[in-house]
Amino acid sequence: MKASLQLSITVLVQALFGTALPAVVEKRADSGPQFLKGQPIDGAGKGAPILGGTNKQIDLQNPDNLGQQSTDNGLVPNLKWAFSDSKTRLLKGGWVREQVITDLPSSHDIAAAQQHLTKGAIRELHWHRVAEWGFVYNGSVLISAVDEDGKYQVEKLNYGDIWYFPKGAAHTVQGLDDENEFLLVFDEADFDKVGTTFNVDDWIAHTPKDILAKNFGVNASVFKDVPSPNPYILNATVSTKNVTGGPAGTLSGNASFVYRTFDHPSESVPGQGGEFYKIDSTNFPASKTIAATFVRLEPKGLREMHWHPNAEEWLYFHSGTGRATVFIGGTNARTFDFSAGDTAAFPDNSGHYIENTSDTEDLVWIEIYKSDRVADIPLTQWLALTPSDIVAQTLKIPLSVAESLKKEKQVLIG
Repeated sequence: MKASLQLSITVLVQALFGTALPAVVEKRADSGPQFLKGQPIDGAGKGAPILGGTNKQIDLQNPDNLGQQSTDNGLVPNLKWAFSDSKTRLLKGGWVREQVITDLPSSHDIAAAQQHLTKGAIRELHWHRVAEWGFVYNGSVLISAVDEDGKYQVEKLNYGDIWYFPKGAAHTVQGLDDENEFLLVFDEADFDKVGTTFNVDDWIAHTPKDILAKNFGVNASVFKDVPSPNPYILNATVSTKNVTGGPAGTLSGNASFVYRTFDHPSESVPGQGGEFYKIDSTNFPASKTIAATFVRLEPKGLREMHWHPNAEEWLYFHSGTGRATVFIGGTNARTFDFSAGDTAAFPDNSGHYIENTSDTEDLVWIEIYKSDRVADIPLTQWLALTPSDIVAQTLKIPLSVAESLKKEKQVLIG
């Protein structure tokens, strides 16, 4: 009877799905862990194969979502979003794809976008109710901005260069090379809501022509071709005109909206695991609401265990592959796998690390904080600067180990 029932089930599966049960069902008990093969099987008696619909490529890219880390526990919300999952908006002269709070609800402070401009293309003149931060990672761009005092700045930016436009500052960006691309960051998670971005042609198209004529001192017919709806990005020729004679002068020195990352030395990294650049109001005074780091972690290196006392951490992974376990308190922890184009938001004060999982490739990422400064507290340094006998008794470790902990931040451990 038992054999007959088993045969009936097999026939039913074949009739429904046109295939037999996967062979892995018979072998799962002795085939070892299957996480790297895209199956939630630990090889020690827990788990079983996925038989229903699944995206195999996503499973393979995220073995920790399949239960690979036995230390994960409790309920931790999704903290990750891939730009590849964002809707790409195609425009004449480029494209843009965003990550806002509806995509990644755990990001309460930051929204972001990747934007591409072809040569001469302009992200039209506009301003925001929030601050904008940009990082050029391909090509070069021309930025132009004016502040509330009438000070202005027109500069060419290349790879690694950053701009920061304060809330309300008028600005535009133009592509200079054949293909140009950059990361945009905003200190407002719900960036798409009405009243956040204001495009100049949109405003002019919705203002009576007689008012425009009176305001600019020209004939109203001058504005007959103003586009509506506004194009957002438009094709154009590369600017050749210089701006001179502004009564308030230029934005320069501590007032500059531009920071050139690689013109400055990186931070000290005692762990010898890569490079760590800090960009915040201590070295980029204009950037008062967005603090950042640019990080290059060597193969198999570790961004040491730490937390941030002043803000959520938003991340953009530019290249390589990595892993992070995020501890949110109350026995709750979850591990995430990252690759190029992924973003993440780690909760305010949550404990975490970032590991480079590659044997050969650097992991490169950008950290963003809605703050005037970058701040972190490393676990090792905290324990090293606490009476060693208290540490040893709390963690049930040898006193000699507690006494040997490094008192200096390691930052990136090689």
